[in-house]
Amino acid sequence: MKIIIWLWNPGIEYANTRHNVWFLFLDYLRSAWGFEDFKDSKFRWLVSEWTFNGEKIILLKPLTFMNLSWESVASMINFYKLDFKSDIIVIFDDMSMDFGKIRFRSEWSAGWHNWIKSLIKSFWSETFSRIKIWVWQDKKYNASDWVLSKFSKEELDNIKTEIFSQALDLLENKIIS
Repeated sequence: MKIIIWLWNPGIEYANTRHNVWFLFLDYLRSAWGFEDFKDSKFRWLVSEWTFNGEKIILLKPLTFMNLSWESVASMINFYKLDFKSDIIVIFDDMSMDFGKIRFRSEWSAGWHNWIKSLIKSFWSETFSRIKIWVWQDKKYNASDWVLSKFSKEELDNIKTEIFSQALDLLENKIIS
């Protein structure tokens, strides 16, 4: 079993913000792979399931704000009795990368991302699968204002036509391996 977790902030006011870039990827991924609709769980997340090459894949959408999502992840890991290092793929935004860049790593420091810092502290390990997508920081904004700002139309078009297909390929290769 693999769990794919993307980080986001719930609420319509956060739709199409840089911090929620992977929420946009949700529709793309569900359409491409045919995941079922999201269902409420007894915990603080929504789940959608799909089977790929005989392996159950679960999409996890925490219902908590980004910096508190590690609590949802911890309860999910305990509930499913998962191995944090091998069964989890976390997808999140990164301000330190150039536009259009996507990276996969299984060991990486948290960098500027407070949520990843919380996750590493909670599970005492920097070793878990991560896919990061750029949200590039415009230096005239402070970090929190920038990640909560909306994408331009050109950026959204590029994300949907170029970047998400790259991310899907990367994710598929990770799940297959």
